[in-house]
Amino acid sequence: MPRRPTLEFWYEFSSTYSYLAAMRIDEMAEAAGVEVRWRPFLLGPIFASQGWNSSPFNLFPAKGRHMWRDVEREAARQGLPPLKRPDPFPQNSLSATRAATYGMDYDWLVPFSKAVYETQFSLGRSIAEPPAIVGVLNGLGLDGTVILKAAALEGNKGRLRVNGEEARSRGIFGAPTFLTGDGELFWGNDRLEQALAWAIGDRPGTMR
Repeated sequence: MPRRPTLEFWYEFSSTYSYLAAMRIDEMAEAAGVEVRWRPFLLGPIFASQGWNSSPFNLFPAKGRHMWRDVEREAARQGLPPLKRPDPFPQNSLSATRAATYGMDYDWLVPFSKAVYETQFSLGRSIAEPPAIVGVLNGLGLDGTVILKAAALEGNKGRLRVNGEEARSRGIFGAPTFLTGDGELFWGNDRLEQALAWAIGDRPGTMR
């Protein structure tokens, strides 16, 4: 049986548009016959390298106001619960991302990632404190305390740094980002359909 095409899904937990993508990518990819590889990472270091000390949606208020209304519309269109805005925004996602990085070797990565997004944007709760992430993990029937301790070990922290360096080296500058098997980059929730099409070989305007 031939291998299915793959799509890497690079996501940041404090990203509203990553939330939207996370809640629909698996179903869409399955319908397209594409395997998704979930890649959690931190956007903060990438933003810092561009001279930003916060989200561009905070740095540019008009853009931020539009983003929140746009995400509200999209959440409703996707059938998601009414959007809740966490305070502060963006949330510190370090503990969640460390846990997700550790979870890349386990089958709970995807349900955990979705649960973090739901906690933040469906319930409006903080994900910044380690006890909040322990609670999310416990809610999945896992031992959150043990996992978070393992996620804070140097080996896992190093893996997270390497993931961030890989993201930067591959041209990623925002989230969500989708990378196809041949390295084509698509940025933004509204490019998920195009990314999946490219992954399966539907590439208008390119040489075949």
